[in-house]
Amino acid sequence: MISNQILQNTIDGLKAITRIELSVMDLDGKIIATTEDGIIDEYNTVVADFVISQAESQLIQGYQFFKVYDDHAAEYVVSAKGEAEDVYKIGKIASFQIQNLLVAYKERFDKDNFVKNLLLDNLLLVDIYNRAKKLHIEMDVRRVAIIIETKIEKDTNALEVVRNIFPSKTKDFITAVDEKNIILVKELKDSETIEDMEKMASAILDTLNAEALSSVYIAIGTIVKDIKDVSRSFKEAKMALEVGKIFFVEKHVMAYDNLGIGRLIYQLPIPLCKMFISEIFSTKSPDDFDEETLTTINKFFDNSLNVSETSRQLYIHRNTLVYRLDKLQKNTGLDLRVFDDAITFKIALMVVKYMKHMIESDY
Repeated sequence: MISNQILQNTIDGLKAITRIELSVMDLDGKIIATTEDGIIDEYNTVVADFVISQAESQLIQGYQFFKVYDDHAAEYVVSAKGEAEDVYKIGKIASFQIQNLLVAYKERFDKDNFVKNLLLDNLLLVDIYNRAKKLHIEMDVRRVAIIIETKIEKDTNALEVVRNIFPSKTKDFITAVDEKNIILVKELKDSETIEDMEKMASAILDTLNAEALSSVYIAIGTIVKDIKDVSRSFKEAKMALEVGKIFFVEKHVMAYDNLGIGRLIYQLPIPLCKMFISEIFSTKSPDDFDEETLTTINKFFDNSLNVSETSRQLYIHRNTLVYRLDKLQKNTGLDLRVFDDAITFKIALMVVKYMKHMIESDY
């Protein structure tokens, strides 16, 4: 469960303090980590005999051997070079340190499994509260689920960067439920809001782009006050991620609370969308408009239907813009200078975007 590198770092640190040579072996006597140069796997039989014995420590051929337990079963064997009493104490300290690492990593693994099952709705309500209590996780605090999607599958670099931003000593949980998504379940103070989470998400985005060199999208669910509702916040974050990619492609941070009408359109059945588009455009679709027309329409909406400002930004004469709008009205029956028609047209454009996305993703 503990990586070999962590075991190596642990005994390297102890040797730097005590100057005692230390090694960590598996139950077959194979050396996993060591501070002693040139040591070979010459204790296979000795370690195997030691493991099946009742002794917790033993002095053999100038080395002190100690068992490290996981749930009352031997997991590792630690050796310390030397026969002196001080060497024995250092060996005990090393085995105690690794024992504590085992406990800490196992607790982290258990919490990680709990959070994954919680997010995926794999737990009964009674199991949620029982396991949370057992793992010493508070149940009635404010939390929010945040999805960090990377373009690279199994992006361990990005995962490590996020874990370094939110170290394990905090009450936040960081896990992954699939190949691309890192999930952060963030515990909030009473004063923290979704706006604060958006600022934090932007900081995470900047850090990942700078350190992990990974292009990411970040989506934020709503704030919940009970641990059983964390899965709902996660589902909302998933929707925010998807809706953001359809309607707000320029944004890399999207909160569920800010999806607007996109949230409604995303939940429409495709047949209903097709019926709506057919009513508005008959046989014509916004996809059939040329690039110039689409640019004009989008810029007109960006400038709140202001003809003068739109023509200025497009570097065209006002009359040219009016001519384009008249031509569009003739083709569609909608005059974008009229508020009701503009709203209908804007919604229709969003519906077409949604339909195109769903068809490409095979629903």
